Amino acid sequence: MGTRAGVGVSNLKNPVAAGREAVAVALRGLEGRQPDFVFMFALVGYDQRALLRSVFAATGGAPLCGCSGEGIIAQGMANETNYGVALMCIASDELRFTPFVARNIGEHSLAAGEEIARAMGGRLDPEAVALFLFTDVTLNFDKLMTGLENTLQSDRMLPVLGGLAADNFTSAGTYQFYNDTVVSDSAVAVLVSGQGAVAWGVNHGCVPIGNERKVTRSELNRIYEIDGKPATRILNEYINREDQENRKKALINLCIGLKSPGFMKEYDEYLIRFIPVRNDEAGYIGISAEIPEGTSIWMTRRDHALVAEGVERISKQIQTQLGDRRPKLVLHFDCAGRGKVLFRERNKLDVLEKLQGALGKDLPWLGFFTYGEICPVGGHNCYHNFTAVVAAVY
Repeated sequence: MGTRAGVGVSNLKNPVAAGREAVAVALRGLEGRQPDFVFMFALVGYDQRALLRSVFAATGGAPLCGCSGEGIIAQGMANETNYGVALMCIASDELRFTPFVARNIGEHSLAAGEEIARAMGGRLDPEAVALFLFTDVTLNFDKLMTGLENTLQSDRMLPVLGGLAADNFTSAGTYQFYNDTVVSDSAVAVLVSGQGAVAWGVNHGCVPIGNERKVTRSELNRIYEIDGKPATRILNEYINREDQENRKKALINLCIGLKSPGFMKEYDEYLIRFIPVRNDEAGYIGISAEIPEGTSIWMTRRDHALVAEGVERISKQIQTQLGDRRPKLVLHFDCAGRGKVLFRERNKLDVLEKLQGALGKDLPWLGFFTYGEICPVGGHNCYHNFTAVVAAVY
């Protein structure tokens, strides 16, 4: 019987109707079988609970995980409006999809990682393929991975892939989906196990601007001072006069570059960190991973050409791993800073279609625009920003 996956998209504004329409389209790909699992990504204009209830009912209560995004992605489309839902229904007798949830990750990311590991039985399933992870922006990635990897007994790396939930750049809040429940400040995870494997690729599109700087005061994932000055003041140095009127968009374009550790040297010289939190009153900026005092940093900015060229690197990475094998399904996590804030609509779709064309325009393909991406590099699970991550399950 194997694995069948179908993708459905709806842009209807009524959440109940949108959920039903997306499921109806996705079920066509299952050839009459009932779904064993559902991945779902949605835009924030909807009543999220009404949308999820509609999808959950229409799929017959199939287990489900996903989150809100700044945009949704499928074959030949990328919707970054306020209304849209994209989902993938999967039926398989060779792969198992087991969902988990951990709450209050903002204050307890370490405990969240431990909780997910315990829910997995405390020992890695020998047939585990990958763990897909979708979280709130409150995540401290380093803490969660420490909790997960220290608690889960394993003799090999479990690939962790996914992204941070997003909204429409309003910072009003993000949502995570676990079966029929909508949560926030949470992490939802899906363990894929059975007869299969996963191939992945990742690439960023940023270039450094200016000279090396030093973090002189920090606490966990908050940077208070850079070169002895308030971090927020340093950010202002990189906003030119033309951008002053649209400071929010200007700050989306800026991110922090860190020297890549040794195991990442073949990936790139820099590891990119988005800046989702800025507190002018306290003078700090926040990222989703810890950054110790004394760390060298470079301010970086997105580059159109590097983003467009990077999709070739991603497809080559995946094709090298696949060989002549065909993916059963593809999941795609792309930074929100690489969508409409960088490209015009036609250019954005050209980049997407180039990537999809290289791997297969007829593959079940689902994704969303994120506030942070998760993907292994050099044998280590890593947190990224301003990247595209593509995972092909085969």
